[in-house]
Amino acid sequence: MVWRSVVINQPAKLKREHFALVVEQEQSARVPFEDIAVIVLNHREITLTHPVLSACADYGIGLYSTGDNHQPNGVFMPFLPHSRATRMQRLQLQLDKPSTKRAWAAIVRAKIANQARCIELLGRSGADRLHSYVRRVRSGDAGNLEAQASSYYFPQVFGRSFHRSQPGWVNAALDYGYAVMRGACARALVQHGMLPSFGLFHSSEQNAFNLADDLIEPYRPVVDLHVAHQSARPDDAELQPADKVALIGLLNVDVAMPRGRMSVLASIEQAAEALARLYDGGSEQALELPDLIGLVQHTFEM
Repeated sequence: MVWRSVVINQPAKLKREHFALVVEQEQSARVPFEDIAVIVLNHREITLTHPVLSACADYGIGLYSTGDNHQPNGVFMPFLPHSRATRMQRLQLQLDKPSTKRAWAAIVRAKIANQARCIELLGRSGADRLHSYVRRVRSGDAGNLEAQASSYYFPQVFGRSFHRSQPGWVNAALDYGYAVMRGACARALVQHGMLPSFGLFHSSEQNAFNLADDLIEPYRPVVDLHVAHQSARPDDAELQPADKVALIGLLNVDVAMPRGRMSVLASIEQAAEALARLYDGGSEQALELPDLIGLVQHTFEM
């Protein structure tokens, strides 16, 4: 089971020694590749060798780069390692419109239900309204209830004056957490032979991760719940390394899935696998999507 997140915030050299990643700094560290889910490179003076990149591809590790604002701006993924990738991509392109719309409606219902649960876990009012939206979502979300729910939900969670476009610690934390989740979704989709650029609902020609942006939707409230618990910060506060480590650590928070309780990362793998079954002739009822249950870290058996 992959579970470790390696976050590098200081100058370092990364190299491969047999089956392990070696991080050379003042105090060097050695981590087995088979234990790593995510590596985040968050400093300008980090160098790495080609064998490290190759190992990330071989082991399915999500390797993130960050930009000048220290937000993730890229993710390195394996090159279509799935044995039937071409077949799966043809199935993606051939999925009929009614199935596409019903699948998107199922994702929207799961997202809004998790937003309602987030409000409940925070002890705020307004969950009943969101639950009513869940019941009203129809094929393709023709009523645009996803947008209506979000416009109501964010002020309930972060205050009436909050808006997603405003600068500040909260939005920086949300953006960082969403970027990590998005990369994990893209990683899982590629591992199951799908092209992340071909989405169910998202379809921008300038977006290489349309399908990842579909799959991420029910996972966003995991980030929202964490950030809401940490949001008592000055408006001009910046994300600290500890904040980023905690946001990446959300990949190891437990969620409820149809097959049981598991980490977000394992849940994303199952959700991608179920999405592949949808493309292969299944119905939207085959989708497996998460239920938010809190922020308890998953316990891994060693």
